[in-house]
Amino acid sequence: MPPWAVGTVQGVDDRLVTRLAATRTIEITTIGRRSGQSVRIEIWWFHFENRFIITGTPGRRGWLANLRAEPRMTVHALGQDLPASARLVTDRAFRRRFFTQPNAEVGWYLSQSSLDELVDTAPMIEALLTT
Repeated sequence: MPPWAVGTVQGVDDRLVTRLAATRTIEITTIGRRSGQSVRIEIWWFHFENRFIITGTPGRRGWLANLRAEPRMTVHALGQDLPASARLVTDRAFRRRFFTQPNAEVGWYLSQSSLDELVDTAPMIEALLTT
C-alpha cells in the first residue's frame, strides 16, 4: 500500500467518506487567531489520494492563519458537524500531483496561477477527520 493511502479518513465509515468525497463545497469553522472567536467560511475541498484537501490560490488567507495558530476545526458537510484538525501540506511532490490531477475544478487553480507558483505558495491543508 502506498504511504499516501493511509491518512485522513482512517477510522471514518466508508459510506460517509464516499458521500463526503462527492461533496465539493463545505463550510469550516476555525478559531480566530486574534479574536479567539469562531469563524465560519464556505470553501471547496477535494478528496485526493485518500485525503481531504483544502487549498486556495496563492496569497494570504485568514483561514490558514487561524489553522496555523489553532489546528482544530469543524467541517460542516452533509448536515453534519465533523470535528477535524488541520495539517499543513508541504510535500512538493504531493502538491504537484494534486494540482496536475485531471479534475476540472482543480484545473481552475491553474487558470489563476502557474503550476510552480501553486506548488510553491498556494495555501494547502489536509483535513484530518476525527469522528
